[in-house]
Amino acid sequence: MKRTKRWSLALAVALVLPITAACGSSNSENAMTVMVDVGYLPKHAPFFAGVDRGFFAEEGLDVTIMPGSGSGNTVTAVDTGKVDAGWADFGVTVLSQGRGAAVKQVNLLQARSAYAVVGMSDGSIQGWDDLKGKTVATEGAGAMTAMWPYALSRLGLSDSDVKVVHAASSAKLPGLLAGQWDANLALSVSDGPAIHAIGKEPVILNWSDIGIDVYGNGIVFSDKQLAEKPERVKRFNRAMQRAYLWSCENPQEAAESFHKNVQGYETETVVLALAEQCALNWRLGRENESFGLMTDEGVQEMIDVASEFLGLDPSVEMTPERVYSNDYLSGVPSDYIQAPSVP
Repeated sequence: MKRTKRWSLALAVALVLPITAACGSSNSENAMTVMVDVGYLPKHAPFFAGVDRGFFAEEGLDVTIMPGSGSGNTVTAVDTGKVDAGWADFGVTVLSQGRGAAVKQVNLLQARSAYAVVGMSDGSIQGWDDLKGKTVATEGAGAMTAMWPYALSRLGLSDSDVKVVHAASSAKLPGLLAGQWDANLALSVSDGPAIHAIGKEPVILNWSDIGIDVYGNGIVFSDKQLAEKPERVKRFNRAMQRAYLWSCENPQEAAESFHKNVQGYETETVVLALAEQCALNWRLGRENESFGLMTDEGVQEMIDVASEFLGLDPSVEMTPERVYSNDYLSGVPSDYIQAPSVP
């Protein structure tokens, strides 16, 4: 019980009273603001490691990490110039582009989707075959909820086979623990480690296991930034990729960097979140490719998903070229990365 209370307090601190981080030159030309997708969670540790361990500073960048409130809002903040860059869901980015956002995905940090059905090891859902007749909770809005019928169709189920209830983000996990529903529609990188943090074991059914292996989150810049400061975007991408891959190889140290900025989470929780996160770095069978690369095929799949499930206006002509660019990637080697400076 004591651990449960500590985790609840941690979530409140991370979501309501976040702490930003900055390091490096004070030159305004090199100062950058980066908004993540939601309020700070352990999965964001690589961003804080990028600042704390000197990856951004090595590129001459003074980076501030900011919390988000959903990928749609993050993309809007990038598009309107409120922040320089964002970390956002690929499908939501495509949808926003279709609605006029002049942005591009330029660095695919999650080559696979983190969408999952998350239950409890002592619950009624242990596998996909157990879903029929059960109840799942979702936050209501968002790409994952919109794509749920797609997941059901892959399982040969109809909308009526699984009851969906809507719950606030803060209520989903307590409701699951209390047995109000059987599972959550959630991100494996978030809810799985959170359940571990309270001393219980999750059951994680990844959508990728049923053939929904679409792109996850990537780095978004505005077309204006790309046109006016292309070299700065390249430097940012290089630092971000190195910090990300370094965090995957050094999760304990990345957790230390996270703890300097977001209090309340235990190291074990951050390490578990990083393990889930780093499992999404490459597409299956393409582990030898450069980190962060996107393909026309993969992006077209996201456009098709956005058209069928996310409400992308069919009259809007969307092409992979409009959605993404690999031109700002440097091909960072992934075999061994050393932090530029360790305090």
